[in-house]
Amino acid sequence: MAHLLGAESLHLEYPTKVVFDSVTVGVSEGDRIGIVGRNGDGKSSLLGMLAGLRQPDSGRVTVRSGVTVGVLHQADELDDDDTVSNAVVDGRAEHEWAGDARTRDVIAGLLSDVPWEARIGTLSGGQRRRVALARLLSGDWDILFLDEPTNHLDVEAITWLAAHVKRRWAASSGALLVVTHDRWFLDEVSTVTWEVHDRIVEAFEGGYAAYILQRVERDRQSATIEARRQNLAKKELAWLRRGAPARSTKPKFRIDAANELIADVPEIRDRIALQSLATSRLGKDVVDLIDVAVSYPSTGSGQARQVFDDVTWLIAPGERTGILGVNGAGKSTLLGLVDGSIQPTEGRVKRGKTVHVATLTQRLDELEQHLKDPVRVVISRLRTSYTFGTGSKAQELSPGQLLEQLGFSSAQLSTPVKDLSGGQKRRLQLLLILLDQPNVLILDEPTNDLDTDMLAAMEDLLDSWPGTLLVVSHDRYFLERVTDQQYAILGGKLRHLPGGVDQYLKLRAAGEGDASGRAATAQPSASSLAGAELRAAQKEVSSIERRIVKLDAQVSTARAALAEWDPSDYEGLGAEMAKITALEAERDELEVRWLELSEALG
Repeated sequence: MAHLLGAESLHLEYPTKVVFDSVTVGVSEGDRIGIVGRNGDGKSSLLGMLAGLRQPDSGRVTVRSGVTVGVLHQADELDDDDTVSNAVVDGRAEHEWAGDARTRDVIAGLLSDVPWEARIGTLSGGQRRRVALARLLSGDWDILFLDEPTNHLDVEAITWLAAHVKRRWAASSGALLVVTHDRWFLDEVSTVTWEVHDRIVEAFEGGYAAYILQRVERDRQSATIEARRQNLAKKELAWLRRGAPARSTKPKFRIDAANELIADVPEIRDRIALQSLATSRLGKDVVDLIDVAVSYPSTGSGQARQVFDDVTWLIAPGERTGILGVNGAGKSTLLGLVDGSIQPTEGRVKRGKTVHVATLTQRLDELEQHLKDPVRVVISRLRTSYTFGTGSKAQELSPGQLLEQLGFSSAQLSTPVKDLSGGQKRRLQLLLILLDQPNVLILDEPTNDLDTDMLAAMEDLLDSWPGTLLVVSHDRYFLERVTDQQYAILGGKLRHLPGGVDQYLKLRAAGEGDASGRAATAQPSASSLAGAELRAAQKEVSSIERRIVKLDAQVSTARAALAEWDPSDYEGLGAEMAKITALEAERDELEVRWLELSEALG
């Protein structure tokens, strides 16, 4: 493969820190490189030097003659007074850009809900990000540098972007370098992973899953690597092999080695123990939405906007649910109904007497009153300990130990809150919420400003959190990792997704929920059924979905009832577990049948 770009002996330092010391890397045609590392270790600086946007203190970067380079920055560089059309096609006449297949595909994939002649200054953050991406991707580049391209994008846009960069060049041409905390995206598009750490850049073969495997192997061979980081990587590897089977099909992922490494790693969550503890803290009643409808007053059109209509959702103790939906579909409204900040227009919301809801918001409201205080002063005002884990593995951790669990060093405990990085503030915000000991936790886009290692640390913490967890996130990996089931808001309804995020994307591609947000651009595949067979299959799918929801509720209720059994009643407990196993087996069979029918329906 032809060489495109090279960097030799790069050295970069700031007044208080050496970022890189004698780093040498190369980029060839066909490379698809994902860049990972802790915040502050130099990922964006490396990208900037390779793209020619910043100069190293020593060393050099060389680019082959004639090679074109396109860059997406983290910062928004669009002109508020410009129009969407001019920003994307740079003044080209419509017959020029409309005749280019790539430009048409980019506009259809990213800008279908953005007014073509709107001023940039009138757009939302997510729309501006998609305009910036469309502007870049409409060009013809040999190398693309993408710095956090998934920021402000929803699941659909991220899925489209991954598909676009995979088909943008032939396998042996072009090159991609991407910095992102989105691990699903990394695994989807990368064939090589660079880890930036300790002033160096270390290369690993394959995408994120293969990188995790190789990192565990590296850590096992190096006695100087801290045990906690190794254990987190091993636990995440267990998730990648057990919880995300699609990753096991990666051709460069060595299955036998992975199985050997995780042979002694338990399941990522003890669901029975967590369910039992959640029931003891919450009782059987958490929050029930019964025949709920929500509408907002008219903004001038003369007609109120209906967000939800006839929604019933019985939230169980210990339930771990992810919520999907396009921007504007009603995710924040749904969370508001759960936490009591929003009242339904019709129907009712019933809450258990012991329910204590806490929300990790996209804002940092919990930190406002602490901005001038050092971190150690903030945590000294809180609880002296926190129970971490369940059963025999439960342990009491101090707030300081929890901060260490979330990546804070002892030196950072003296730092005023206002001087913390965005990721550090996000982690401190989560700690303050957990120390308040809620039993229902709502996470609203919790992955903002966190690197992949800190996301793994947060996931590890949540694995032993004994309560009901509701998550809204565009980070597909995180959503699938910390929740056990997903629901979608589609056309004012709440719909269970036995097929998870993949099912949601298929439903959106088929046009469901378009009234609530961006119109889908992909077309559904043709059904292999017709006439009476088609109608029968559609009817069976609806029946199966209702039955699965009912079985989920029965399993949750049965597991909650286990907390009330006498531990010495082995016969009774055995019979109850057999009942639960039978219910789960029926649910699994129905989900398989649902997937078969969905494939047939297209």
